[in-house]
Amino acid sequence: MANGKTSDSPNILIILNDDMGFSDIGCYGGEIQTPNLDRLAANGLRYSQFYNTARCSPSRASLLTGLHPHQTGIGILTYSNGPEGYAGNLNKSCVTVAEVLKQNKYKTYLSGKWHISSSLTEPTDAWPLQRGFDYFFGTIIGAGSFYHPNTLTRGNDNIEHEAENDPSFFYTDAISDQAVAYIRQHKQTNPDTPFFQYVAYTAPHWPLHAHDEDIAKYKGRFDAGWDTLREQRLKRLVDDGIIHPNWQLTDRDPTQPPWTEAEHREWTLRCMEVYAAQIDRMDQGIGRIVAALEETGQLDNTLLIFLSDNGACAEDIPQGVTARELVDQLMIAKAKTRKGEPVRLGNDPSLMPGGEDTYQSYGTAWANLSNTPFRLYKHWIHEGGIATPFIVHWPRGIKERGGLRHNPSQLPDIMATIVDVTGATYPREYNGNTILPCEGESLVPSFASAYGGRGPLFWEHEGNAAVRIGKWKLVRKYPGPWELYDMETDRTEMHDLAAQHPDRVRDMSEQYQAWVKRCGVIPREKILELMKAEGGTAFWEEEKQK
Repeated sequence: MANGKTSDSPNILIILNDDMGFSDIGCYGGEIQTPNLDRLAANGLRYSQFYNTARCSPSRASLLTGLHPHQTGIGILTYSNGPEGYAGNLNKSCVTVAEVLKQNKYKTYLSGKWHISSSLTEPTDAWPLQRGFDYFFGTIIGAGSFYHPNTLTRGNDNIEHEAENDPSFFYTDAISDQAVAYIRQHKQTNPDTPFFQYVAYTAPHWPLHAHDEDIAKYKGRFDAGWDTLREQRLKRLVDDGIIHPNWQLTDRDPTQPPWTEAEHREWTLRCMEVYAAQIDRMDQGIGRIVAALEETGQLDNTLLIFLSDNGACAEDIPQGVTARELVDQLMIAKAKTRKGEPVRLGNDPSLMPGGEDTYQSYGTAWANLSNTPFRLYKHWIHEGGIATPFIVHWPRGIKERGGLRHNPSQLPDIMATIVDVTGATYPREYNGNTILPCEGESLVPSFASAYGGRGPLFWEHEGNAAVRIGKWKLVRKYPGPWELYDMETDRTEMHDLAAQHPDRVRDMSEQYQAWVKRCGVIPREKILELMKAEGGTAFWEEEKQK
């Protein structure tokens, strides 16, 4: 880039999926058929200790800006929880990857979920086209029907009618097809210009919606049950070198029964089969995207990154949840199908998931399987909440094929890496606004070989918190005390060493508090007070407070 030749600069393609666990896909030990992701891993690198930030909106904000979520205005979700840092809206103290790369003459494309704007229906300066993207197709909201999603948008225009009038519409397919179209369009109209494309799937976030033919592929695949399958996944992870053989498999979630005592067996299995089918359909789309890159001669010089926005989701959708909550207040569901039939909301074991008239989730026990070998889930900062599969594929820039990298890294590092490989400039000022410094460190040194050092990693979400320095991780499940783990000998967080190392706990907690002050993290108690004053919380927030 120093010589002004943009044609030699790599294309950047980030593929992010939603609420998928660490060990679901094939190349990370799972049973789900993901041949296209497996191929990218076999011809690129897999990272075993890359971390997200435990929740949809904060992860997206952090990934796109190179900052910690609170610095961007997305402290929790896109619903306002009051003060600065928690407005639920991408602020002007940050720049997106798209804004940075547009300054280097990149064309920028987004297909899929946005979920970092508090305005769901009216375009604002926190919408994609206003934050650096030349083209946008997708949803502004964070979840919804795969058959007829709310807030479906092209550019700044609502196009929900397109899904309503197309019986074949399925959101995962639509995201993939639009991404393919963008790749072909770019080659035709801007052949000498690099592109940045962000493909943000909602799969496998609830509701459990999938095609019958995809669901059928998994009939019987999970019949052994979560206990046996967790053991099998761990063995594959160890055999692949992703997990150290000395790390123990965490106990089954204490709230869940052994598989031999599981109730509603047929419905329970169907939930996992539909969840698997959601990921399978996404992988099919990724195959089409990669094929489009190959056919247009763009694959070799495209830096492709795949990851998930948080760990698997244990959220239950109770049978008593109302249309007022999901349809009217949160806008994450439709009251009726496109044929006018009522959508039946909640995890009703007498109702098999998958169809447009259902709205269910797969529950804690399967999420526990998805996060093998770790514990806890989306929302929490223990490994189950923040560990993601992370695949990097770039034939022109990475010589090794099928390599593993174990260096700890987190979302802000993606911005730093992209700036590094493109020669772009991360600005100190943008559109008259002072921009906070990038918090990430480039992954480029790891492309050539395994490497060690990275500065401290920090997290906070809903009072759950952690700091990792080298092999040590200090972590807290709100409102509990700090726990300390040696991640070299015990990454599954089975042996709390806090009592044996009080000085280390004190030092790491002090570093955490300094980060909290610098990044605008507000104590959870104050946020709960604000949420209560504004009329309560979403149903899954209330469930977690019980």
